[in-house]
Amino acid sequence: MKKILLAVLVLLIFISCKNEITEKERILIIVSNTEDMGDPEKHFAGNNLWEVAPPYHIFVSHGYEVDFVSPTGGKVPFSMDPVGISSYTIKYENFNGNVENSLTPDQVDYKNYKAVFIGGGYGPLFDVANNKKLLSIIANIYENGGIVGGCGHGPGALANVKLSNGDYMVKGKKVTGFPNSTEITKSWAKEGTLLPVMLEDQLKDNGGIFQTKSDLNDKHDIVIDKRIVTTMFLPSSAIVAKEMIKQIEN
Repeated sequence: MKKILLAVLVLLIFISCKNEITEKERILIIVSNTEDMGDPEKHFAGNNLWEVAPPYHIFVSHGYEVDFVSPTGGKVPFSMDPVGISSYTIKYENFNGNVENSLTPDQVDYKNYKAVFIGGGYGPLFDVANNKKLLSIIANIYENGGIVGGCGHGPGALANVKLSNGDYMVKGKKVTGFPNSTEITKSWAKEGTLLPVMLEDQLKDNGGIFQTKSDLNDKHDIVIDKRIVTTMFLPSSAIVAKEMIKQIEN
């Protein structure tokens, strides 16, 4: 009899552990399909590996399942060499295997996700920021109690998200992202002249309380307001992910 009870107990523990493993909570990362900015010199748009791979690593290392979605699905372009955390997550955490098979918006059910993140690279400004299906997914995750995060130029894609009441998601909330003061000094998009919109301007136009360098103690600080987590520059992308997890688990 004792052997039978022990066997039943072991079986129950196995089933419990199996359920725990197969029912991990999920986080969605949105990436861009846009290769270049459409100019004759074909300035690169795409996604910045250092703003997507480190957050992915943070999410999966904390036990979350991660899905990628892009406007058209499939492979997406990246800049930056895989070094440090980016190299690690590619080698050991199947980053490439996941992101190269990004979902289409129609394949995403927002109810499955606790949070959504958009990293930088200029690409999201060209194809995510005005993709109605992706913007709707972000809005639905947010209104379902989820956390929204962005780094670098990613918050520019968050600027156009509208909630069910017709207000922009960023309205009345402190947010940040790649600032105009830095954009106009960089040749990557010809001092911003190749961009469809200046990120800082778009966030402000849609009611966001944009936090500039002078508003922060450090330019790499994280800004958190009402379940929206943002930062200006790529060194803080992993910190955004960690803060998102803290918000999920509060």
